[in-house]
Amino acid sequence: MRPADLARRKQAGLPISILTAWDALSGAVVAEAGADAVLVGDSLAMTVLGHATTLPVTLDEMLHHCRATARGMASVCSPGQEPLLICDLPFLSYQCAPDDAVAAAGRVLKESPAAAVKLEGAEPETLAVIDRLVRSGIPVMGHVGLTPQAVHRSGYRRQAADAPGQQRLKREAEALERAGCFAVVVEHVPPDVAAELRAGLAIPLIGIGAGEACDGQVRVTADLLGLTSRQPPFSPPLLQGRALAVEALRRWLSSQSHPTRPTAPAAPHC
Repeated sequence: MRPADLARRKQAGLPISILTAWDALSGAVVAEAGADAVLVGDSLAMTVLGHATTLPVTLDEMLHHCRATARGMASVCSPGQEPLLICDLPFLSYQCAPDDAVAAAGRVLKESPAAAVKLEGAEPETLAVIDRLVRSGIPVMGHVGLTPQAVHRSGYRRQAADAPGQQRLKREAEALERAGCFAVVVEHVPPDVAAELRAGLAIPLIGIGAGEACDGQVRVTADLLGLTSRQPPFSPPLLQGRALAVEALRRWLSSQSHPTRPTAPAAPHC
């Protein structure tokens, strides 16, 4: 799967399914499940590394997890049949200057099997970065609506809840398309707003907490499996994975509490 294949899926009316992964185990699982694309998202800062936000994760850490994910995907996929692998650019790896952004995104493509990067926002500075990346041959997925890297400005609340916000979101999505993004993620916005966005874009619109009218959906796999301690309101778990794992391990640990051990022979008396 290549970035351009997502646009072809939209044109053919085929849904696009994207799951996150963070290591060889999760990469193998989501690839074997049949995801069209796998995102090594900076959400791993929270789900895997234990941070309170996505902000602390570094580019080196993202590369480490991206390479591990790719190895897991390769273990279950025939060569050339792997899902599209996309890696998030972490906070401050692309915001400071276009040159820094090209260097960061270039490292992702040079030092891992990822074929694309994702970054957040559509401010003029970000659009300039995207234009530079695309012209440098680096495929870029955009991200608007709730942008977790801007948590201290916008929080985790639903975006585009009023008319001015909806107009701004529409301008941002269209600007990302003009800048050359091959797809755009829209997070935590009203479903009718996302449906209108989808109709106005030639590139795929990938929703998370944005209703079912998008061209595709992306989810944090740990959320779907019920592994996280707190679930986002728009991603109910498919199973209670954390509770199931804890209970299974408790049963095993309980069985080990009083194991039958061979009695050691008594020490001889001199």
